[in-house]
Amino acid sequence: MATSQLIEALQELAHERKIDEFYLIERLEESLANSYQRILDLEWDARVTIDRQTGKIYVYELVPVGEPTIVIDEETGREIEEYSEFEERDVTPDDVSRIAAQNAKGVIAAIVRDAGRQSIYEEFSGRVGDLVTGTVLQGTPDFTIIKIRDGVEAELPHYDQKRFPGERNERPAGEHYRHNQRLKVLIIDVRDPSSDAPRARGEAQRPSIVVSRTHPDLIRRLFEIEVPEIYDGLVEVKSIAREPGVRSKVAVASREANLDPVGACVGPKGSRVRMVVEELRNERVDVIQWSDNPAAYVGNALSPAKVNSVTIDEENHYATVVVSDDQLSLAIGKEGQNARLAARLTGWHIDIKSASFVGEALVDEETLIDEPEEEESEFCAYVSEDGIKCRNHARPGSRYCGIHSDQE
Repeated sequence: MATSQLIEALQELAHERKIDEFYLIERLEESLANSYQRILDLEWDARVTIDRQTGKIYVYELVPVGEPTIVIDEETGREIEEYSEFEERDVTPDDVSRIAAQNAKGVIAAIVRDAGRQSIYEEFSGRVGDLVTGTVLQGTPDFTIIKIRDGVEAELPHYDQKRFPGERNERPAGEHYRHNQRLKVLIIDVRDPSSDAPRARGEAQRPSIVVSRTHPDLIRRLFEIEVPEIYDGLVEVKSIAREPGVRSKVAVASREANLDPVGACVGPKGSRVRMVVEELRNERVDVIQWSDNPAAYVGNALSPAKVNSVTIDEENHYATVVVSDDQLSLAIGKEGQNARLAARLTGWHIDIKSASFVGEALVDEETLIDEPEEEESEFCAYVSEDGIKCRNHARPGSRYCGIHSDQE
């Protein structure tokens, strides 16, 4: 390839790939310097310059001059010589263009690939937290590659935590993807390809963009799409607690006095929340009313269970909840899931107790406080529907107190 043709080819490539022409030439010079240092078997480092007008290539060996300075290598602890001045000795071979042409193809391909990754980084680094729709290209046991648009791919990691503890798992349990399937994903990271940080397994060959299907903000973005009131700022998503692929709780509040935030998110006949659930592959989503009253907030968070009372211990950030016996299992949820999500949503430690347990505890406490000679028969026999026993004394000759005398 003639030298002028090399410049023309580089200019055309830079224009086609939208890469800065001078950046492309500088990277080529750096790469060719390494190649010529090896090909010419130079004792010292090489420097290559390419004339920006003619494309002529010059190769120089950087020969140190003067006395070296002795320094200690921090990694090895050995003494090494460092030079502050160098003399450039022209070592340009006669067949410099041929050697350059032989190496240019691979070098330029690597430069274009790196420049493309850098361009993607600059475009998407400010879009962390955005929801995007992509198409599944291919999958491995550890990650799925998703095409966001032409020339831009993203990685959805789902490492087996037993084999690779600590690695990311951004795929909900039970989700599997097929080729060309369309997915909504959340951008959670954009890796800088120029970073000197250590790379994970095979990261150099994988996309810079990392996306997630498990992040709680995925639900937030989905609701923004389906609920105009959220997009317009009339309804605010205050908190999200999620067990991906199984169940989530979303706390919402209204900035308009007459607007029901839960109703806005659920939609007519549940149409809005249904669209979110379908995108999440039938993950259950509970939408609850946020409140600045901790007791009310905790009670709402335990929905769909009905709560009798909530006692707040602000000092220890502890909430004690009393529910009817028939609501206890619903409040706790399967394997404690409902209570766990409610605690995560509200930020309060939640202790759930049944009404009958509380009633028995109160009676036991009352018995300890009263005089020991008093017998249980002296107390009112009334028991509420919630299982709470009356603590008043019975009237003489009756089993009930004056309040509940009609029970006779």
